[in-house]
Amino acid sequence: MTTPAAPANAPAKPEPAPPFDLITMGRIGVDIYPLQIGVPLAEVETFGKFLGGSATNVAVAAARLRRRSAVVSRTGADPFGEYVHRALREFGVDDRWVTPVQRYPTPVTFCEIFPPDDFPIWFYRRPKAPDLEIHPEELDLDAIRSAGIFWITGTGLCEEPSRTATLAALAARSARPGAGPTVFDLDWRPAFWGGEGGASGDGGEGGARAMAEARPIYREALAHATVAVGNLDEAEVATGLRDPQACAEALLELGAELAVVKQGPKGVLALHRDGTRAQVPPVPVEVVNGLGAGDAFGGALCHGLLAGWPLERTVRWANAAGAIVAGRLACSSAMPTPEEIEQRLTETETRADPETEAPADPEAETQAGSGADHHPAPRTARTRA
Repeated sequence: MTTPAAPANAPAKPEPAPPFDLITMGRIGVDIYPLQIGVPLAEVETFGKFLGGSATNVAVAAARLRRRSAVVSRTGADPFGEYVHRALREFGVDDRWVTPVQRYPTPVTFCEIFPPDDFPIWFYRRPKAPDLEIHPEELDLDAIRSAGIFWITGTGLCEEPSRTATLAALAARSARPGAGPTVFDLDWRPAFWGGEGGASGDGGEGGARAMAEARPIYREALAHATVAVGNLDEAEVATGLRDPQACAEALLELGAELAVVKQGPKGVLALHRDGTRAQVPPVPVEVVNGLGAGDAFGGALCHGLLAGWPLERTVRWANAAGAIVAGRLACSSAMPTPEEIEQRLTETETRADPETEAPADPEAETQAGSGADHHPAPRTARTRA
């Protein structure tokens, strides 16, 4: 018996869409940032509205590098939620897995900008952020398994049902033979775990207890991750250690194949289980707002991993991306293109050449780069209900 041939004019069956280069899962919201630098929030008169959330910014950063990216998250069913969807699409990030939650508003975040290293931040995520209402049964596990890179954050582990959903996604991903890198952004926000403050270096009186509560959950996630990335505060949550080399080695022992420890003005240490080591210095930059540097670093790190670059080249590229964003006001809309990153690297290498280097102005630049965290060394960062 033969199968009848399709009519000559029958429409061709559409080809299945290729897997995403990157799927991130976690925080999303709206950044309301002052357009006045060096002015306390109580006195700021003009603000800009930007797409925000670390996992979201990483997806945007990758999209700017011409990677096919998507976000798994949730917003409120409100005008800010509509804005988030529109902004994602404008940045080229797929929003199919960003769904509304009726009972919680889309989070907003405010900050103050006091360069070069003081960026107090206020998260408005009460009574609960919609992005913590991700349920395991809602996940597209096939897409997560097949993505080139899957990226999760520590914030997604702080409350249920997001915690169970995140761990379920990690388990499904790690069970797939030949899956690509799975990145755990250690992303530590003490206030989300019962401590005080929104920056990784905060914590207050409850900081040590919050770290102790989070540590076993972080370690459960690390058992499924192949890449761990964070600053020293964040690495301490997972390892209980503060020395960069010791932190990197402990992260490998906990399951990662690659540990990336960001050290702000001291640069970045990356250590692979195969013994490859990269110690990359920071990129000089006149800092405007350091709050997006770590997310730019993350997007560029994913780009290098997807390209199969050597470890040192990948980290240098990520460092340059972070430095570019640290020199700009916003986060998501500040993410650089490949051409901008290459140009910054060329400029940095030219300045490092003794035959071409000009005398530096010590007041003009700070050795920041993307060795800094998403929120480098803020002294008074806070979270508000």
